[in-house]
Amino acid sequence: MPVFRFAILCLSLALMPEPGHAQTVVKAAQAEEQVMEMPEIVIEGKAESLIGIASSASKGQTSAKELLARPFSRRGELLESIPGFIATQHSGDGKANQYYLRGTNLDHGNDFSIFVDGMQVNLRNHAHGQGYADMNFLIPELVGQLDYWKGTYFAQHGDLSSTGAARFNLVDSLPQGILSTTLGQYRYERTLVADTIQAGAGQLTVALEHQYYDGPWSLPAAATRLNGFVRWHWEDATDKVNVTLMGYRGKWDSTDQVPSRLMGSLLDRYGNIDPTDGGNSQRHSLSFDWVHEGDHTTTKTNLYAGYYDLDLFSNFTYFMDHPVEGDQFEQKDRRWFVGGQVSNDWRWNAWGQEQRVTLGAQMRTDFINGLGLYNTTQRQRWNTVSQNDIIQDTWGLYAEAELKPTKWLRVIPGLRGDVVQFDVTNSNIAGNTGSIVSGILSPKLNVVFGPWAKTEFYLNAGTGFHSNDTRGVVAGIDPATGLASQRATPLVRTYGAEVGIRNESIPKLVNTLSFWTLHSGSELIYEGDTGSSSPGPSSQRFGVELASYWRPNDWTMVDVEATCTRAYLLTQDPSHQNVPNSIPYTLNAGVTLGGAQGFFGSLRVRYMAPRPLDQVLDVYSRESIQVNGRIGYRRKNMEIALDCLNLLNRSDYDVAYYYASQLKTDAAPVNDVHVHPIEPRMVRVSVTWRF
Repeated sequence: MPVFRFAILCLSLALMPEPGHAQTVVKAAQAEEQVMEMPEIVIEGKAESLIGIASSASKGQTSAKELLARPFSRRGELLESIPGFIATQHSGDGKANQYYLRGTNLDHGNDFSIFVDGMQVNLRNHAHGQGYADMNFLIPELVGQLDYWKGTYFAQHGDLSSTGAARFNLVDSLPQGILSTTLGQYRYERTLVADTIQAGAGQLTVALEHQYYDGPWSLPAAATRLNGFVRWHWEDATDKVNVTLMGYRGKWDSTDQVPSRLMGSLLDRYGNIDPTDGGNSQRHSLSFDWVHEGDHTTTKTNLYAGYYDLDLFSNFTYFMDHPVEGDQFEQKDRRWFVGGQVSNDWRWNAWGQEQRVTLGAQMRTDFINGLGLYNTTQRQRWNTVSQNDIIQDTWGLYAEAELKPTKWLRVIPGLRGDVVQFDVTNSNIAGNTGSIVSGILSPKLNVVFGPWAKTEFYLNAGTGFHSNDTRGVVAGIDPATGLASQRATPLVRTYGAEVGIRNESIPKLVNTLSFWTLHSGSELIYEGDTGSSSPGPSSQRFGVELASYWRPNDWTMVDVEATCTRAYLLTQDPSHQNVPNSIPYTLNAGVTLGGAQGFFGSLRVRYMAPRPLDQVLDVYSRESIQVNGRIGYRRKNMEIALDCLNLLNRSDYDVAYYYASQLKTDAAPVNDVHVHPIEPRMVRVSVTWRF
């Protein structure tokens, strides 16, 4: 690692212009001007007014300054700036996070869409779970803003977005170069170098990041990540163009969840059962974004193509199914994907107000080669359970209008249509080969009343959907048992509604309150023994969310976000069963202090209430309380910061699942709560130089 860090430093110095160069003079002048004109950092984003802009109370945004002010251990936790959103981990750091929102265990991304600029991160028909969304390729310092939506009411969002969607908008360019190094306990090392230079008529931004982490585990994680980023940006008075290349490669060894019956007796808190679990992954993409602003129109075009692969080894049941070889399995995913979207806004004046109509089209195709599930022992294959080649095409058209008949009323109707083609070729089970085409229409309606006394009221309703895995849609034979199986519904309808209020009548204080409900025609339920989600019965959820953001001055930000949710499966016997891992209460709160110069700090708390782990049995997880803190000092272009994660050193669990497993010492399978512990208190120190 020291050799790599030295190489990064040499690279950054080589990229810097020599003293006396015009670019150096310009950058120095810009930096000096920035310090002189901005004596304090304005923490924008959540406390900004969305009166007259947002179409629901739960719509929001987070700025780059807010995101980077948060102490976090994994980049997936950037999504926790969304009220009620929880990101945890039940395996190695190279794997996608486990996500929760609005009483839904989202697994690794089903029913919540994540975008980076116009590119959807979620992967359908993924080897490990439908909608798998791995955020490890994202470099936090290159995020300009995070926008988020909740519910089924927005026409631009289609598959896998019933609980909501988030869009990371990356920066067009950097005002200053960045050289940052972080060191922490358990061999945590991270180095980032990034800069923007003039390139022809535009600007070229280049970034390189390296991270290594062993963690507190008895089996060192040896989690290694290498990220690269190149963006060429050009704009004039009417057009803006971005061409972006991103690359990520990671590998890790995993300490998966373990039976709680072993905790504290036969197994160390950070111990493991199968030391050969782990994986490696990579993702590379090229995207093109163009925005054209006319006098009364805005046209947005996005095209992207990429390559992704994952090789993941897991063992959740140990020796239950295979007493000799063990139950480790390999999930292999390798695909090319292409996609894009185009939309056009038309704006005109009528009734003394600006009106808007938007038409848009979206498409995506995934070419998946050798999507495999294999039985393994110490990462060596000994049986092929299933191996498929899949092509999935998705086409979407949507229309939305924003009509303002008066100053105090906005009516936003929308209609979306989607067609999906599922095509699978199974190489070892002929009966699981086939092709199906399915379509669905999704009407939407948002009505906004106000503002009166800086207060708006919202009524939202709409339908959405999620697609099921192509293998389950086409397959008529269970690959694990060889018996006939029921095919899954291709596209599952969801229904959502929300009533909310946004109040900004008190200066520098933003309050939102929303009451919502969501019905799903078929619940995607996580199965701990296979590490995947499968279709289950229909479900009903409803809840309330309260968020407050107070910014009394430019260097202070206080936020409180609380949610309460009830979720149940619509079953017959018994009725109203629990939705496993639906979190009934969450709290996320914090205070951030600091200006452009001098001391700064942040303190945040995240609370997850005990949650049901089984549909029928009265089995619950423990509560989880995470407190993270940061303190630092800035002077001119230098910054040093100290992060303390899990400040209270609590022995909580990141995840908990209830299912049967069998150890070599067990005479029969044992139903138990399987847990992955939260990491202990740890300290990390960062030094950043902006040049």
